[in-house]
Order: sequence, then structure tokens, then C-alpha cells
Amino acid sequence: MNVFLGITGASGAPYAARLLRALSAAGCEVGVAISDAGVQVCATELYGDISLSREDVTARLADGLDGLSVLGLRDYSTPYASGSARVDGYVVCPCSMSTAASIAAGAMANLIHRAASVALKEERKLLLVPRETPLSTIHLENLLRLRRAGATVVFAAPGFYHAPQTIDDLVNFVVARCLDQLGIDQTLVGRWGQ
Repeated sequence: MNVFLGITGASGAPYAARLLRALSAAGCEVGVAISDAGVQVCATELYGDISLSREDVTARLADGLDGLSVLGLRDYSTPYASGSARVDGYVVCPCSMSTAASIAAGAMANLIHRAASVALKEERKLLLVPRETPLSTIHLENLLRLRRAGATVVFAAPGFYHAPQTIDDLVNFVVARCLDQLGIDQTLVGRWGQ
């Protein structure tokens, strides 16, 4: 399976890092693009050092993972920027409200916006994982517009019925929902009733 992962500047970098590991472990080919704000959030939330460079952050995220391509934020020559390429799924995790607004408006200021636009126009699976709270009317209307256009909105809102014991358990819950939506088998979280 070939998956595009866009990482943007909303809080929630642990979801992106865990999803990236899960996709790699599942044997997926993954193209990753990280926004400028996404680099800062990853540096802060994953590594505790906002001064880390883009290169440091991407190297740490990619360390030990197979099937991963780190893409330039403005690299429109990559297959993920074209509808003629075979891509099975697109995920923006975490998805900032700025990114959601840009995608909803059809604006394509970077590869993340462009890849999401390609997913919508080609009627392919697009997952958006927002974490913002509370949401304004503008945020809600943009998310509704995206849902109506074919995107799946998977809020970074973990459940508690699986009796989580750690933060990793909470992160795994959201990542498992993403994997389910992509059609990738997962064992991160048990099914209801099992």
C-alpha cells in the first residue's frame, strides 16, 4: 500500500510518529511531508527541543523505518502531487485548522495541500486528523465542507473503553482508527466486545 502522510502544525505529533511507525511496520510505502510549523511541533512534542532543524526532526522520525520517503514541502515533482500516480491513501495527521481551511478552499500553497486536493479530486481515501479544541463555527464549516467533498475526519479524541494505562495507549487508539479507515490490519487496540 502506498500512503501519503502530511504532518502539520497542530498539537498531536505523537499521533503522527506512531502512525508513521505503524504504516512502516505494515509494509507500506510512505511519503512524508512536514509543514514548517509541523517541524516545530514535532521538535517540541517528540524531542523536547524546539531548536531542532528540519533535517534533525525528519532524521529522527525516519530512524529505523523501512519504506519511507521524506518529501520536500514544495516538491511538486513527487508522485503524490499528481492524480496519475497510484496512491492508496492520504492522511494529514495532525491536521491544523489552517491546513483544513486551505484544503477546503482549494488552495495549494504546499505539497500537503496539493496531495489532499489530489485525493479529493480523484475520489481517493483522505483522512484528516484534527486535534484543535474548542472549534469555532469557521472550523466546523470547513470540516463539514471537507467531509462533504469526500474526506474522512478522524478526530484525535481517544476512547477509554479499552482501559488505557498510558499515554501510548491513548495515542494507539487514534492511530488504530486511522489504520482501520485505510483498510490496514491493526492490533494496537482491541475491538469492542473482544
